[in-house]
Amino acid sequence: MPAVEDKYRGTTDYVHVLAELVKAAEHHGLTMYQQIAFLMGLRLTGNYMGAETGHVLGEVSEDEHLKARPMLSAVAVGTSGKPGPGFFTLARQLGKMTPQQTEDEFWRVELNSVYETWKPKTYA
Repeated sequence: MPAVEDKYRGTTDYVHVLAELVKAAEHHGLTMYQQIAFLMGLRLTGNYMGAETGHVLGEVSEDEHLKARPMLSAVAVGTSGKPGPGFFTLARQLGKMTPQQTEDEFWRVELNSVYETWKPKTYA
């Protein structure tokens, strides 16, 4: 049973968010939750925005986990410059974050894994 209920999978919102996350990962950058909300046509603040962006990011990360890739939503951050609590809750539910790891340690490792996974291929 999935940790995240289907709501956005298969929609254009999902594809737009996925593309934004991949672009950020390819450039070893980050994207803000507000940018995700903008892509989804949501207000840029408030509890609803937070819940909906968190939901789609959870679906993306769960799908990536099922493909044996790191949590792509590691590149999505709030105004604090870090992922919100939902990111770490999902990491624990997926068995990716150990009880011994701090949130900062886990995020740093996962973010580097995302960057490595999504770095552009170079050809000689």
